[in-house]
Amino acid sequence: MTDIQRFDSNQVMSAATVFNQVVYLSGQVPKNTAQDVAGQTREILTTIDKILHENESDKSRILSAQLFLKHLSDFQVVNQIWQEWLHGCTKPARATIQADLVNPDWKIEIAITAAQF
Repeated sequence: MTDIQRFDSNQVMSAATVFNQVVYLSGQVPKNTAQDVAGQTREILTTIDKILHENESDKSRILSAQLFLKHLSDFQVVNQIWQEWLHGCTKPARATIQADLVNPDWKIEIAITAAQF
């Protein structure tokens, strides 16, 4: 028996891992890669809301976030969407990194760590 819980696991990763009332989300990426960075960001944030909810948390409980951008020129667009999404919430620690993402059609990937309720 382990006190570490893993959800939606495959051969390489779990979508979420919970330990000590902390939820660790793997990097979330868009399913619809035809969207621009704004669309991909909104899709990912919707996915994050869903996974956090399924794991007894929400965006108000985010401890840290890592945003991986394909193009730093998208930084301002992503920041605006991020601020709208977190409106009314205290802001978590955050890092934004330019990265050569695995799928060339991904414009953004977001990893989150959050406390449970």
